[in-house]
This record gives sequence, structure tokens and C-alpha cells, in this order.
Amino acid sequence: MTNLPALWPILMLAASAVVMNVAWYWHLKQPSWGMLAAIGAAWGIALLEYCLAVPANRIGIAHYSLAELKTIQEVLSLAAFVLVAWALFGQTPGPSQLLGFALIAGGAFMIFKSPFG
Repeated sequence: MTNLPALWPILMLAASAVVMNVAWYWHLKQPSWGMLAAIGAAWGIALLEYCLAVPANRIGIAHYSLAELKTIQEVLSLAAFVLVAWALFGQTPGPSQLLGFALIAGGAFMIFKSPFG
């Protein structure tokens, strides 16, 4: 059976990763905007991301170490980047990017399995 309380932080971090990637890149679809408008829009979107990430980390610390929480956030951020790059820009990762992501996944495995103590 799934440990539902431990799943909530992951779901919230996944949502925050999508929102943050939108904040980082969506303004690129608006080239006519000035820099201040782009920054303001990104900050407005990022506020929602913080409303998800802060409680996710506060809840998550009861189930995960700080290193595990950061690793979850980074892996989800990369996955969200791929989704946002595809949805907003029609870009998909090539072989080199996929290999790089696989190496990062290997690093995440090392954080969670702690094979070296």
C-alpha cells in the first residue's frame, strides 16, 4: 500500500516544477514584451510555485532527508522542463540530452540507495 502522506510532497513538488518551468520559459513566447513585463509575469507565476514548493518541503521533511527532497525537486524539474519544452516550444530531447538525464537519474539513485554509506 502506498504511503500517502509521503506521496503528497512529491505530487506538490511535481506541480511546482511544472509551474516554475512555465515561469522560466513562457515569457520567451512573448518577444514583444519588455524586460520588466517579462520579469513581472515570471515573478507572478513563480509566486504560485513557491505556494506549492514551500509546503511540499515542510511536509516532506517528515518523510525525506534534505538531500532526498532536493534530489526529488531536481529530477522533477528536469522532467517538467522536458514537458514544458515540448508543450510550449515543440522541442524534444535528443540522444545527448537523454543520456545526460539518465546520468542524473543515476545520481538520484545514489542519493536514495546510499550504496556507500
